[in-house]
Amino acid sequence: MAAVLVFAGLALAAIVFCFTLVGLLLKLAFRLILFPLFLLKWIVSAVVMMVLVPVFALVTIVLTVVFGVVIAIPLLPLVAVGAILWLLIKSNGRPAAA
Repeated sequence: MAAVLVFAGLALAAIVFCFTLVGLLLKLAFRLILFPLFLLKWIVSAVVMMVLVPVFALVTIVLTVVFGVVIAIPLLPLVAVGAILWLLIKSNGRPAAA
């Protein structure tokens, strides 16, 4: 009984191996046939990225400045209060020794 199970397992492994081998051969054949199209895809992707990366960089810089201003505007009253306090403290201090 155990020999039958071992033989069934080996048969199943052989079938899986055969299907895997056929799949790999088909994949290799498709890769060889379609290789020029893969090269064309890579070239087109590279050209598109050469155009889009600087555009995305500029958009990122502009958005960073815009969001910085949007976040900083509500804090301007606090900056004004801090500047007034700094001027009051500086004007009341002792003058530096000459």
